[in-house]
Amino acid sequence: PVRTIQADGYKIECVIFDSQPGPRITANLYLPAAAGPVPAVVVSSGHSRTAKTADYNQRFALQMVRLGMAALCFDPIGQGERSQVLNDQHGPEHEGTTTEHFLVGVGSILVGRNTATYRLHDAMRAVDYVCSRSEIDPQRIGFTGCSGGGTMTSYVMALDERIACAAPACYISTFRRLIETIGPQDAEQNIFGQVAFGLDHPDYLLLRAPKPTLISSTTQDFFDIDGSWQAFRQAKRTWGILGYPERVDLVEMAGTHGVQPQNLATIGHWFQRWLLQSDKAVAIETFAVRKEQELLCTEQGQVLLLPGEKSVFDLNAAVAAELAQQRQQKFAARTAAQLQQTIRDVLKLRPSDQRQPPVMEDRGRVIRTGYHIDRLVLKTDQGHLIPGLTWHPPVPSDEAYLYLHDAGKTGAGQPGGAIEKLVQAGFAVVSVDLRNQGELQSGSASPLLTDWKTFYLAYLLGDSLVAKRVEDVLNSADFVAYYQKPRQQPRRVHLVAEGQSGIVALHAAALHPELFASVTLKQTPASWTSIVGSSSPAGQLDSTVHGVLRYWDLPDLESLVSGVKRVE
Repeated sequence: PVRTIQADGYKIECVIFDSQPGPRITANLYLPAAAGPVPAVVVSSGHSRTAKTADYNQRFALQMVRLGMAALCFDPIGQGERSQVLNDQHGPEHEGTTTEHFLVGVGSILVGRNTATYRLHDAMRAVDYVCSRSEIDPQRIGFTGCSGGGTMTSYVMALDERIACAAPACYISTFRRLIETIGPQDAEQNIFGQVAFGLDHPDYLLLRAPKPTLISSTTQDFFDIDGSWQAFRQAKRTWGILGYPERVDLVEMAGTHGVQPQNLATIGHWFQRWLLQSDKAVAIETFAVRKEQELLCTEQGQVLLLPGEKSVFDLNAAVAAELAQQRQQKFAARTAAQLQQTIRDVLKLRPSDQRQPPVMEDRGRVIRTGYHIDRLVLKTDQGHLIPGLTWHPPVPSDEAYLYLHDAGKTGAGQPGGAIEKLVQAGFAVVSVDLRNQGELQSGSASPLLTDWKTFYLAYLLGDSLVAKRVEDVLNSADFVAYYQKPRQQPRRVHLVAEGQSGIVALHAAALHPELFASVTLKQTPASWTSIVGSSSPAGQLDSTVHGVLRYWDLPDLESLVSGVKRVE
């Protein structure tokens, strides 16, 4: 321990231990005065900035130590003393801890990992630590946590056989109810493809049957209470079939998201019953908590300031470098056709001969000085609608432009802007809203995190917005090439894309270089590898594809397209 705090009937050790070479975990270990070895309950924090020292986490630990059990509260990445992005004052750069988790998720996704990869690894190392202590009985380990801590409890209890007793709080529901209500949540709460392959919240329970498991819920929680009861019903039936119906239960108390006093007492009683073999009543108590400063483990308040500390961004960058070497060795002799097929397979795209031309619906005209703009909607053969604008000069050239922008069809359309200059030069221009841009954007969109709810909905289904947008670009390019033209005489189409939309444009052009007379990318990342190690990948989440760096990077796509012009 870094230091020890003596208290009435227990002590608190402020400890630091390695998660893996580089990253370190800061934690508070609460040890009762009773002679050991005693059971221990690991407490995983929710998304609180102060993490292990947050009032509710202290109360978790104080409840356990009052009952004669040890407790370990530890800081997850991006929280407490483990911020992954610091400002000039050595404090957290971002106010919201979920923001750090989302930003960590960008690089993690590209290398085929997840924010949960690191969160779960840390949680299991916390279990390692308590099991290593002579004062603790490694056969009697419990795990609990609220909200994001409930998520980690669900993961750890399902995967780590050392967890004898568990109590996830304010998390367990069902994905159906989650998606029908508040939608996908934080980065580590979404595992790639899990809805598609059938891993639902109740399965976290069933994976540990018939070990003692308590679901703690509140009636007004945004993790839907009906889903909690549906999950519990599945678990209760399974535990009963196995002959241990008494080992699974649910407590529901009135209140919003969080651990109400009766929830905490019930959780304490649950661990007491199964780890101490005592069924005596546990009364609701008011626990006096300490100030954050009293429980810090580092002098400067952040492990990132310790010598040799590595951030998750550093870890992801190392993985990306390894994948680059593996690609070079594995795909050195890969042909263009083979790479194109790999792209189709990974993005789950249809062959071009299975895609029918989109149907245009006219939505009216806008007159500007020297040209006019027609509003339109393209309806694809799969029923998707692509809002667009066609910008017409008085006498258009036989060549036209398809213009993509992160802000959608109007992003470069202001008077005097890039599109107007092309029109004044005599070119017709089509600009469109790709999936979740412009009129297709949902309310969750932000400049930093993009349209993260929609992104993670696709992610849960084993899909990506990149794939959907590539389909949008190919449909739009077909419209530009053949609008008012016979199928045998398409016009030459020049593709221009600004920002992250350039990543999508590059995929479309790499798959079908014959469709485009030229490709111009403005302020588009040069590679995904360069993004992975960045601690500020703003606006890049929805341009990621899970595990894509196992197969290709953006320069590989450029090799399939002649004369890509980049503008910074």
